[in-house]
Order: sequence, then C-alpha cells, then structure tokens
Amino acid sequence: MGHVESLYVHPIKSLDPVAVESARIVTNGGLDWDRRYVMLDEDGEYVNGKRERAVHRIRSRIDCNAATVTLWQQGENDRQQFHLDDERDAVESWLGDAIGYPIDLARDDKGGFPDDTDASGPTVITAGTLERVASWYNDIDPEEIRRRLRPNVVIGGVEPFWEDHLYEAPGTVVPFEVGDARLHGVNPCQRCIVPTRDPDTGESTAGFQETFVERRRNTLPEWASEAWYDHYFRLMVNTHVPELSWGERIAVGDDVSEPLPPTSAE
Repeated sequence: MGHVESLYVHPIKSLDPVAVESARIVTNGGLDWDRRYVMLDEDGEYVNGKRERAVHRIRSRIDCNAATVTLWQQGENDRQQFHLDDERDAVESWLGDAIGYPIDLARDDKGGFPDDTDASGPTVITAGTLERVASWYNDIDPEEIRRRLRPNVVIGGVEPFWEDHLYEAPGTVVPFEVGDARLHGVNPCQRCIVPTRDPDTGESTAGFQETFVERRRNTLPEWASEAWYDHYFRLMVNTHVPELSWGERIAVGDDVSEPLPPTSAE
C-alpha cells in the first residue's frame, strides 16, 4: 500500500505550487486553493505557460491562510507582497508589467480552473515515477521533473509507474482511496509543451519530448492500458472525485489503497 508523500496546490494557475500538509476536496472534486485564480488577457483567454513563455520566469510564494502573494522575477531580488483580493488591482498591474500586456486575475472558489473539466480531481503521480523519468535526462533531478509536470498528489512507497494502474479503457474509471476519500482514475494526462521547458526560464530543453516519447514507449508497464496511447507524451493520472467524497480531506501520510476493479464512467 502506498501513501501520500507530498501534496501540492497551485493557487494561481500556471504559477508556482504551494506544498501543503492537507487539502479539502471542493465542489467539483478539485482541491481547495488549487487553481483558484487564473490570469486572463483582454479577450478573456487564459494566460499560461502554454501560450506565454514569460509566465515561466514569474516566481510566486502564496500564503493561503493570509491570502497573500509575494511576486518577483526569476533572478531578481525585488519582491512585492499583495493581498490577493484586497489588492487585486495591484496584483494585476504587477503581472501585466511582467508579461507585457494587461492581465485580469479571475477567481473561482467552486473548484477553480482545472485543465481537464471532465476529470477535475487531483492529479496523481508516484515519487518513483519522478525519479525514473529524471534518470532519462542529464542535469534534471526529480524535483525539477515534478515542477515540469505539476502534480497535486505524489505517492510514495510504490514502484515507478504504479499510477498507470489507475486507468483502464476509455469509458471506464478505476476507483481507489486516499485516506477517507474515494477517487476515480480516468486517464493518463496528455502533456502539453510546458514540461519541455525549463520551469525557471521557459527555455526549451533540447530533445526533451523526443527522449520522453521514446523512453515512455519502451518502458510502458504491462499494466498500463494502451487504449489511451495514440501517442506516448502522456504521464500522470487525471482523476474524478464522486460527490460522496466532496468535503473530505487529503493529507500527507494518508494511505493510498490498491486500485479497485474498473467501473463505467457514467
């Protein structure tokens, strides 16, 4: 049986994560404070690392209890702290200056702004997977791989790629438990361009995706459902949380059960 080794939320979508000891599951199945805020351009489109390299160079430190954010640019010493709500205009001004055009900071307390609205639960990966993937590259350690992949739940005490047990064929889910919460594994996360970039600078890492795809194809475990693999740039598991577990908490140290038999996603 595995356990929750570490737990992360991303209070402002696309900016730095916050390590937490526990997090409550909110209405849509996401974690409280995870992607609660999102940066928008003047057309209401997301401003994120996929679209805007400048986002990678923004450093943030968020105090969820105080609802404050400290912002600075990578490599610079000038840091400014703001209240996320009382000083929203100032936060938007700082972000706009850093990115180069006006930014609106939108807030949603009812589940935030997940990447996958159909599988909006916590994303799951194992510590062993982070270590194994880091070994595919020179000069990239497991911590940097974690920052590139941006998971919520990192599971310890299990073998690399154990999380690939947590999905089956499309149209099904794989139930499992984290502490008192029931989660449904849905699919292996399809990666965007963000993991191919240095998380501090936004610079592309030469050959990152090609190496990843080759090694993932060659080392995909026998328990992984290949039905999802139209390509191999997939890693980490997207989940859905049934309503019966809304309001439960996930905490570091919680036991993670073995997967249960798959059921229909409906």
